[in-house]
Amino acid sequence: MADKEETEQIVDVGENYAEIKMGAGWFLTITLASSERYEKEYIEIAKERSGQKKGRFNLNPKYARVLGEALIRFSDENGL
Repeated sequence: MADKEETEQIVDVGENYAEIKMGAGWFLTITLASSERYEKEYIEIAKERSGQKKGRFNLNPKYARVLGEALIRFSDENGL
């Protein structure tokens, strides 16, 4: 389990943006974006390397906290 100091070293959070340094040049980026077509906001979670997004997932903002809490619970229950 990562302590608070380790977590702060690998996470960079700004306005509408967060970045997690994963290793070997990979980043997990979390961005609040909006759709021009549907005029809705969404959260984009992407795996990125050298500025190129290799995989993306769009999440409805109302589920962001639920996802975060589920990840913490999963981590705790599996000793991660």
